[in-house]
Amino acid sequence: MTHKKHDNEHQEHHEKKKTAEMKTPEPPKDDALFTDTPPKKKKIDTDPTVRQLEDDLQLATDRMLRAHAELDNYRKRATREMDEIRKYASMDLIRDMLAIWDNMGRALEAVENTHDVETLTEGVKMMHEQFAAILRRHHCERIEAIGQPFDPNIHESISQMPSAGQTPGTVLYETQIGFKLYDRVVRPTQVVLVSGG
Repeated sequence: MTHKKHDNEHQEHHEKKKTAEMKTPEPPKDDALFTDTPPKKKKIDTDPTVRQLEDDLQLATDRMLRAHAELDNYRKRATREMDEIRKYASMDLIRDMLAIWDNMGRALEAVENTHDVETLTEGVKMMHEQFAAILRRHHCERIEAIGQPFDPNIHESISQMPSAGQTPGTVLYETQIGFKLYDRVVRPTQVVLVSGG
């Protein structure tokens, strides 16, 4: 009885072991899937042509950025210079006009001290000539009108009068002298024209 019991126990133990073996799966034999070493990284393309193209691109980008910065600086500098030119454009004219200012002061002082009208008259004539010379020096010329045919580009008619022996439409009198700066009219000459008939 004892021997039979021992055989039964041995048989049960053997069957349990067999059942356990059936439940435990065998590890896969392909070691490549379960290796501890990480997969190898792909090699970066170190082709010299690619490196050269990358260097050329970087160089071209740097040049473009430098050129853009230089152009921006040039624009700012040109704007500043133009502003200064406009601001001080009349400097030379004002310097020349100051000579007339000085002469006017002297003439007034002389008249106050002497009450000599003749001296004042001569002083005013001299200043008028000096003023005309300054205008000419700065390319501002008087528009001649008397005896000239009426030209609406440079003349402004304010009246008409009959005049024997004169062609109708001719300038008879100037009521205000006009001036041109180079070829541009500063102000037209106000004129009285010979009327027709």
